[in-house]
Amino acid sequence: MDKAKVIVICGPTASGKTSLGIKLAKKINGEIISCDSMQIYKDMDIGTAKPTLEERKEAKHYLIDFVRPDERYSVANFKKDAEEKIETILKDGKIPIIVGGTGLYLNSLIYGIEYPNIDTDLKYREELEKRVLNEGLEKLYKEAKKIDEKAIEKISINDKKRILRILEIYHLTGKTKTDLEIESRKKGIKYNYKIFVLNMEREKLYDRINKRVDLMIKNGLINEVKTLLEKYKDFPTAMQGLGYKEVIEYFKGNLTKEEMIEKIKMESRRYAKRQITWFKSYKDAIWLDAKNDNNVDIILEELGEE
Repeated sequence: MDKAKVIVICGPTASGKTSLGIKLAKKINGEIISCDSMQIYKDMDIGTAKPTLEERKEAKHYLIDFVRPDERYSVANFKKDAEEKIETILKDGKIPIIVGGTGLYLNSLIYGIEYPNIDTDLKYREELEKRVLNEGLEKLYKEAKKIDEKAIEKISINDKKRILRILEIYHLTGKTKTDLEIESRKKGIKYNYKIFVLNMEREKLYDRINKRVDLMIKNGLINEVKTLLEKYKDFPTAMQGLGYKEVIEYFKGNLTKEEMIEKIKMESRRYAKRQITWFKSYKDAIWLDAKNDNNVDIILEELGEE
């Protein structure tokens, strides 16, 4: 029996994924499933570059604005939720379009990886957080590298969330994250994923990123973070997001406003670079020039639906 077709539009931050996804959805009677680990959170709109309410009216979007920032949400949660939404869209006779740039989320779908939904050992997490403060994140990065060198290859030395997760998984299961992924891939893939990667010249992409950050500041990112800190008490993951953690550093007096803005830009550019490297591992992906106005037609042609 043929597997159902699911379209994936991915690419680095600020490459125009949202716009292309909406254009395609309108053309092929599709609905969009967001694949972004920050857009899931309620009340976090500006710093996550969520599709606007107007854009969400143009095409139906799923998995946006449905998790409180003080709740934990894992890759395992995403895979379960995304596959449920894929089934809903298919049953309605429409085409699912996955749109986003969170590599782990994408991998869970296109490779059929069952990331274990491991309960966090809060005591062990506290120990790790204290060690970060006392010993520095680089030391824990080196420990994670010794445990799981393959997993650490795709992780920045500054990515505290994912470094600690490698250590936690090993502590809780006795297995590496890579070993668990290999075991789960044996179960097979549910759908026929057609992957399209948006990209553009690095200089143009970086310019778009810088302008997007300036617009986020202008649109009230600082006040958004202030409101979040007043409304919620705890942020297990949300406030580690790019743009949010830098504003908190500014509130603490560790960065001036100008330094904060430049740091967000720099970290966003680094993130985009890592995303591009990540997507290069998708062997069957079709790469699209993000500046090309005919990308919808190219996708339709590749899908044999022109």
